[in-house]
Formats: sequence, C-alpha cells, structure tokens
Amino acid sequence: MGSPLRMTVVGRSGAAAEQAWRLVVREFEIAEQAMSRFRETSDLTRVNRAAGTGRAIEVDPRLARALAAADRAGRLTGGRFDARILADLERLGYRGADLGDRPASASTASGADAADAMGAAGPARWLTSMPRVPSVALDRPVDLGGIGKGLALRWAWRAVERSKALETPEGGIAGPGAGVLVEAGGDLIARGSSPDGGPWAVGIEDPTGGKDPLAVIAVSSGAVVTSSVGVHRWRTDEGRTVHHLVDPNTGEPGGEGLLAVTVAGPDPAWAEVWSKTLFLAGADGITELARGRGLAAWWTGEHGHLEMTAAARPCSIWVARER
Repeated sequence: MGSPLRMTVVGRSGAAAEQAWRLVVREFEIAEQAMSRFRETSDLTRVNRAAGTGRAIEVDPRLARALAAADRAGRLTGGRFDARILADLERLGYRGADLGDRPASASTASGADAADAMGAAGPARWLTSMPRVPSVALDRPVDLGGIGKGLALRWAWRAVERSKALETPEGGIAGPGAGVLVEAGGDLIARGSSPDGGPWAVGIEDPTGGKDPLAVIAVSSGAVVTSSVGVHRWRTDEGRTVHHLVDPNTGEPGGEGLLAVTVAGPDPAWAEVWSKTLFLAGADGITELARGRGLAAWWTGEHGHLEMTAAARPCSIWVARER
C-alpha cells in the first residue's frame, strides 16, 4: 500500500509502546503481502493474474475478507464503489505488478462495460469465494487501494487491542491521560487523550498545496480518512492530466469539481469507502449524498473552498475559510 506508518502513544511506558508498534508493523506487512497490487508475490497479484479464467486461487484469509468487503461496499453504494477498476488504472498509466496475458474479458471489461452489469439492485456479484479453504476467483482484476489500507488500519488496531500491550487499568487502550493514534499515509484511527490532554486535533490538508490546513477537527474515538487528487496525479502519454480516483461507470477519473473529500467515522475501511464514493459523486452530487447518509464529511472544491455536512460541524474546532 506504500503508506508511511506512524504511531503515537500517550500515557504508557516505552516498552509497551514498542511492543504495540511491532504489532502494527507486522499487521501492515501481512496486509501488504495479501492485498498489494504492486507486489509480484502478493496474493492479490496471483488472483488478478487468474481473473476471468474461473480458476479459484487459495489465498490468505485477509485477502478473502478484503474482497468480500469490497464486494459488499459495491452493493451498499449502488455500484458507486467498485474495486474492478484495475484495467482502467493501468490504461491511464498507474501500473502495478505485471499481470501477464489475461483473458480478453478480464483485461477489457471496464467503464461502460462495468455499467452494463448494473441493475436496479446494484452491481452484479463479481466474486466467487469458498471461505473454508479460503479460495477466490474474480471476473476481472481488482485494486483494493483505499479500502485495503482502511482494513489494514482496522486489523492493526484490533491486534493491539487483543494483545493488551497498551491496556489501561480501566480496561481498553484509552483511559484518563491515555490515548493511541495510528496513521497510515494521512488516514488514521485514534482513541483517548492526545499529548495535550484533550481530543486528537487532526488537520485537513489543503489539496491545492497550501502549507496550512483548511480545517482542524477533534477526534476522541474513531477514524479519519481522505480521498484526494493531491498526490496521485500524473500526465498520460497523450498529455492528459489524470488521477487514481476512477469512476467505475466511465473508466475515467471522476469527481468533477472536487479535489479532496474527508470522512470521519467509527471504522477506517468504511470511511475509505464513503470518502471515495462521495468524491466520485462530484461537486454537483456530493452534498445530497453525504447529507442523505448522515456522514461527517468535509470536501474541497476545485477553487480551494471547503464545505462540510451538518454532522461534521460539531467536531470542527477550526476552519480557515468556508464557502
């Protein structure tokens, strides 16, 4: 997933913090080997190479769970979220591990073809799974991207909780004067007290490149994730400027009129799903979708103006400017 990791521990011994950090690093390495599309040896690369053949591949249980979560996310968002965009990402120039020669149905079905699989009840099921093995088969190659990072954060957090390395006298990993924050490339999960003694203050970066945050939000328990074009943006061989947030209905970069979307919620994986889904709704559709779902969301338009939902206001402790 290529995200720098950081962990901040408050109110614990150095030995306890080091033990917890080792668990976080281990969980992310296991997740990387299971879900990375950039590793030649990952389970996801092996499954993607067999996509469209009908052949089931035995995989790490984490990958099976991640694919099932991506499948469910597609159905719950009515197909707005769809992991089967790898062919489009590669066509646009954002390549990962070499997948070799694949069946035509696996390498060309994208964009409008994906839309054809949509119905009134949402997207068709694209994942064949045999949980007891576990083995999976895909109809087309997938990119787990943000949801994969969110799941890695979830699993790392649970590993630390299960280990009791940071358990407080009151139970759990947060208590009076105690707290933990784990961050992966700007996405984070936190609980308890910050080093200043209050909630964790999380800045929403300016996607236009400004040094100062556009807003600061308070987090005492939960996750904050961002989908942005500020990092993964490039020029194609044809000279087009594109980004990695691909609309599965068109096969092209989506989110017209938006630069970034941040979502706060209890779980980092689902916050990832909704941040991307909201981004792909574009400037014209994001307000209705975000408010209709009751999400705590902040978004920045192409002119650098920040907007937010009503659910986001109670935890917004500072805003630089707002539309």
